[in-house]
Amino acid sequence: MKKNTGFTSIELIVVIVILGIIGVVAIPKYYDMSTTSKENELKGQLGTIRSVLSLYYSNQALTAGTASYPATLTGSLFTEGEVPEEPYNSSTIVKASASSPIVIGDFDDDGGWIYDAVLGDVRADIAGKHSL
Repeated sequence: MKKNTGFTSIELIVVIVILGIIGVVAIPKYYDMSTTSKENELKGQLGTIRSVLSLYYSNQALTAGTASYPATLTGSLFTEGEVPEEPYNSSTIVKASASSPIVIGDFDDDGGWIYDAVLGDVRADIAGKHSL
């Protein structure tokens, strides 16, 4: 006699239900981790830019006798030769602030950075991330 082997319909349904439950739990966790990762990368990039501005300011005070920030934020200030990319839109665009200090009207939330050359302040041009 030949014995049929395989899974029953009930066993397959149970496995599919278990995989569905795992998916329902795992997918939101993945998106939370992705959001947290981008925000942490943004904070790191801002820290890098602000450090470079601080070093430039200190160097100007020592060499030129008057401390000042660069008029524009360009890649020449960075070791890699380009402004760090913001992680949300992968933009390296730096827009000059229309006012000093930076105000809400300076943001259009299309990515990149907003730079205030008077105060040496730089912010992300990302909705909900202006205050970082």
